[in-house]
Amino acid sequence: MITVPSTQDLKEQIQNQLSTALGGAVFLPKSFLRVLSTVLAGFLVLLFKYGSWLLLQILVPYASTKEVTVQGRNIVPLVEWGRLFGLGDPLAASSAEVEVTVTVTQQTGSIPAASQLIHAPSGVVYLSTSSVVLNAPTVTVRVRAASDQNGGLGVGVIGNRQPGDILTFASPLPNVGRDTTVTTQVVTAADAESWDAYRTRILEFAQARPQGGAHADYRLWAREVPGIIGAWPYAGDPGQVDVYVEATEESSEDPDGIPTAPQLEAVEQAILYDPVTGEPSRKPVTAGVNVLPITRQAVDVDITQLTVESEPEVQAQIQTALDDHLRSLEPYIVGLSILPRRDRVLVADLAGIVSGVVRAAGGTFGVLTMEVSGDTITAYTLEPGEKAKLGALTYDGA
Repeated sequence: MITVPSTQDLKEQIQNQLSTALGGAVFLPKSFLRVLSTVLAGFLVLLFKYGSWLLLQILVPYASTKEVTVQGRNIVPLVEWGRLFGLGDPLAASSAEVEVTVTVTQQTGSIPAASQLIHAPSGVVYLSTSSVVLNAPTVTVRVRAASDQNGGLGVGVIGNRQPGDILTFASPLPNVGRDTTVTTQVVTAADAESWDAYRTRILEFAQARPQGGAHADYRLWAREVPGIIGAWPYAGDPGQVDVYVEATEESSEDPDGIPTAPQLEAVEQAILYDPVTGEPSRKPVTAGVNVLPITRQAVDVDITQLTVESEPEVQAQIQTALDDHLRSLEPYIVGLSILPRRDRVLVADLAGIVSGVVRAAGGTFGVLTMEVSGDTITAYTLEPGEKAKLGALTYDGA
């Protein structure tokens, strides 16, 4: 075990060694050798701390995310590991792009590029990406998030919009209505990659190096896309690879993590093309790729004879605990997934979770049963590309 000794312990050790070397001499309180021992102890503590820090930097799980200056070079140790493996820096936040329908009051002129539109509830400002000729009763304009009320550049999930949202021209333009309606989310934005997610991506890459089109490669390629947190590749029809992907709730605006169409397209591009050269050199040339969204299987749970003092509070805790457990499960792929397997929904596991919550509250309950697609069962195995979630939670069959 490597520990950094205290300055006092080192000082006493140095004094004892000096005393022994001088035949058991006793030092006066303000003697030169006592002062020297204190100075040397402080210097050695610095060496211990510096050496321990250096040791952590050669291990990806513990590499620092703080910028340090070494001989005039500014480095972030974890980022250097990412660059070494060819993963680059942490993924930056991306900007959303949407298409809006503009009502034309008079079919003449055009909407200039960089025209400003505002989404009032969020305060995000959008700029049109190109000029659009007013040659129809309605025209479609593509806009990109450019700034927000927090002083940012509008990047991240704050810029994502839903069909039907209203964007308003900041300044009235001739021959068009001021309000526009979002029709399509063209580019789904994602927040910047967190340090924890970046570290996990580096570790996964180190543990599953690219193998020229193996299952591990498809998972790595898919997770390079901002907002994508899970990918499960399977051998599909002859010559085909089916890749099921999961997105963050923030980027997809779906609580089940179902990716948007632009995210699915971005994953396909990441699998097909090298991000550095732009060449179609990643997957084997003979493999066809199908990028698909995950599905969520609802698991209904019924609990009998729940007896506890603060029933509403405990029921809320049970619901959160069960849903968190079910959402943590994922399909199992031989040779890719890490043991233990997490693709089985078991009544015994669910009952154990409920038991822990109820016992902590000083209560009791009777029996837990679960239903999947209307069938009462004791175990369920997730299918390819399928994840789980809590469906209906009832008590005594109510």
